[in-house]
Amino acid sequence: MRKPNESSMRDRDIVVIHSSDLHVDTDWTARLHGGDGTSGLRAVLDTARAIEADLVVLAGDVFDHNRLPDEVLMRTARLLGAAERPVVVLPGNHDPAVDDSVWRRGGFDAFANVHVLGVTHGNAVLFPEHQLEVCGRPHGDYDDMVPLAKARARRSRWRIVLAHGHYVPVRDRAVKYHPSWLIHDRHIAAADADYVALGHWNRAARVGPEASNAYYCGSPELAGTVNVVRFSAAGALKVHQEPIRWNAAARADGNARSR
Repeated sequence: MRKPNESSMRDRDIVVIHSSDLHVDTDWTARLHGGDGTSGLRAVLDTARAIEADLVVLAGDVFDHNRLPDEVLMRTARLLGAAERPVVVLPGNHDPAVDDSVWRRGGFDAFANVHVLGVTHGNAVLFPEHQLEVCGRPHGDYDDMVPLAKARARRSRWRIVLAHGHYVPVRDRAVKYHPSWLIHDRHIAAADADYVALGHWNRAARVGPEASNAYYCGSPELAGTVNVVRFSAAGALKVHQEPIRWNAAARADGNARSR
């Protein structure tokens, strides 16, 4: 028998925040925010609270690299753990889930609401109360890979697929050297996703076949927004960009927005 609150949740819209490329560090990002490299992440989570999102997905490069000190990792883990909603994270090319990665050293498994794909959980997480599955192929090393692997069998009404890489509609075989971690139109079409949450670009953009819902959200500092994905109880999907709620006192000069 369903719990009453679970039934009511199925009858309302589901709202998901999509962000990526936060690049938590002790260097460039930290300097933008008065020495606190987690400020962008905090602002994204504050935005999720402000709009009462049900879920947050972070599509890669939460951390700038895997050599960060434990204090930064623990502060990040505590922020995610205090998000007051589930957070699904995909390791990216900057923070792949290697043996000594930030994801394996940071104590993220101590927080029940934090789901690191390929580390604390498998490559998919089900949220039955939302009739939603979130899945993705994490970066497991620094080598090239195909971010959007062949779709697994659908297990829920709604499916979000996370992928971190560079979009090119079709591979140009006349070009000898290609960027790594490529995502093509055929990959997006084969994902069997209601929404493809992409990371790797610092700007927000919709990409892929016209009928698909594949979006980059951009980085917090450079895009200044997150993507808000709304799955309606009636079966529709809407996406819009929402300005990030920045803490002005913690934020550095807004004009210094370039690497």
